[in-house]
Amino acid sequence: MKNQEIEYPLSTRPGDGEVLEVAEGVLWVRMPIPIPGLDYINLYLLEDDDGWTMVDSGLNTPKIRELWESIFAAHLKGKPVTRLICTHFHPDHMGQAGWITKRWDIPLTMTFGEWTFGRMLYLEAQEETPEFVIDFYASVGFDAEMMERVKSRGHNHFRQIMSTVPMGFERISDGDILTIGRRNWQVMVGKGHSPEHACLYSKADGILISGDQVLPRITPHIGIYPAEPLANPLKKFIESIDMLVKLPRDTLILPAHNDVFTGLHNQLDYYKTHHEDRLNRLLGACDSPQSALDLLPVLFDRELDEGDRSMGVAEGLAHCHYLIGEGRLERLKDTDGIWKFRRRGAAHLAVA
Repeated sequence: MKNQEIEYPLSTRPGDGEVLEVAEGVLWVRMPIPIPGLDYINLYLLEDDDGWTMVDSGLNTPKIRELWESIFAAHLKGKPVTRLICTHFHPDHMGQAGWITKRWDIPLTMTFGEWTFGRMLYLEAQEETPEFVIDFYASVGFDAEMMERVKSRGHNHFRQIMSTVPMGFERISDGDILTIGRRNWQVMVGKGHSPEHACLYSKADGILISGDQVLPRITPHIGIYPAEPLANPLKKFIESIDMLVKLPRDTLILPAHNDVFTGLHNQLDYYKTHHEDRLNRLLGACDSPQSALDLLPVLFDRELDEGDRSMGVAEGLAHCHYLIGEGRLERLKDTDGIWKFRRRGAAHLAVA
């Protein structure tokens, strides 16, 4: 059962394309996104002496560009946007980066890992699905129907939903201090959900702009994909929890989805409990070799629809890879070339 001990201190939230000041010079912007289960994304504007810093940009849709223009006209006090920081490369965060940077003639600011990955995905787009992608999904046990969707969808979805990913960027790294107006914001790099996710922390004000690294109500997606088929992102995510739990308990969290909240430590504890439960479910199910597809009913209490099954397999693989790293599972390949996972040792694990 999820720990519910988080609070939502604001009595209201902005509507689509509206802003709400959550602290002096910190504007919460909400934009609609056509992603089932999310529906909107939170973006932020930070007032500087001579302009504004944007944190994340929204999906690349004409509607969001129209809403941004109305916000620029109504809420910037006659000052320009002087910097765009994207927390990570996912399209709901980086989608408008090309348009914003061109619109204001400003650089894109990101961590190296996020810009590199986003730029790579943008450039490698092609109509046909590459063989390495087909081979990956066949090896994790996709059934015939799922494989047909992989082959038919091509390899250009990322590019189709992005404005041009800028060719250059300004790098930020873990521990950097960004002075924006009267505040110093420390860059805190989290991992697992994406390669080098940038969070921004104002110690003086007790505010963390958390992007997708910390969310209320839902857990960040952590999955394995063809570009890095042997990765262990759940290990990196748990290590990031250990970094973030050092922040004060009363830190105000400005997340990318759902509402502004307090109760950081309770949410981080929930993440550990949530993943520990799923890891132990897997251990209990892997007395005999199981594919990631076989393990979906073990990990999820509801039946997944077509779209969710692919993400479910990605999450299942992330948990299996964590257990391999801990020496608790071994990975085998059966006669059909499908990866199977089998338990080693005891059937219970506690996440440190």
